[in-house]
Amino acid sequence: MYFASCALSAPAGALEPAFVDHRGGGDPDGLRRRLAELRPAVVVVFRPEIVAPGLFDDLDALTLGFSTEPLPRDGAPHPDQLVRLGELEEVDPTQFDRVVTFDPLSAPAAEAFTPVWRSLALPVDDRLFAPVGPWGRPPRVLFVGYATEHRERFLLDAKHEFDLLHVAWGLHGDALRERFARSDVALNVHHSAYPSFENRVLLHLAAGHLVLSEPLSPLHGLRPGVDLLEVRTPQELRRVIRAVRGAPEGFDAIRRHGRRSAERFRASRVWPRLIADLVRDVRVFGGRARS
Repeated sequence: MYFASCALSAPAGALEPAFVDHRGGGDPDGLRRRLAELRPAVVVVFRPEIVAPGLFDDLDALTLGFSTEPLPRDGAPHPDQLVRLGELEEVDPTQFDRVVTFDPLSAPAAEAFTPVWRSLALPVDDRLFAPVGPWGRPPRVLFVGYATEHRERFLLDAKHEFDLLHVAWGLHGDALRERFARSDVALNVHHSAYPSFENRVLLHLAAGHLVLSEPLSPLHGLRPGVDLLEVRTPQELRRVIRAVRGAPEGFDAIRRHGRRSAERFRASRVWPRLIADLVRDVRVFGGRARS
């Protein structure tokens, strides 16, 4: 259900959306039956490697895979990136008309297993957008993400000094929106000690939070110091949280800039354009046999 926050939850443009929760290793026959009931014109698959080989052979629809995991780039790869690359190796490229990736810098690694059409950040469901609200007293600090060694090391001192809420698992849908509404400052710490761009940054910007993040790569057009604040060390994280707690109104402009920048990633804007481009591209250049 993680990707429900990136999907289209209400009609937009010419699209009538439906969300199907299918996991890697899940029942392929159950997915076939659900798609037969929906009779979709287009199927978008987050993490295309979860689709069993040949599953879409008889599917009369356009298919778009969205590769969402950080993969190796130039230089020495991190072991976590190699694990995710090994998972992508399971993809059956014949099942997809086009594949996009969230990270243009790792697209060459993905190309070893499937052609990459374009790159863009994961969109944000319109339901997560909210106006910039008044500050809590003191400002409430939130990190949403499961625990890793790198994250625990980065957050440990801040957890001891401040009332920092770390939600490690299971926050989706209404529960996610309710927690966001009770938060002012959101943290983003990478899974491991390598640069990436986590979609949670956009979710928090859309919710009107002040975002403190380890340096992002790529930036997808976001401006450190304008839309969000970069923190490079645990010590710097604590200094910034102290500053926000001491004078939160001094950070109002960053919250407003970040909230406006999030509009570029609104699902009701991104998905109609992307699907329209997919239809045109397949019409001109062709796709898999069934489409």
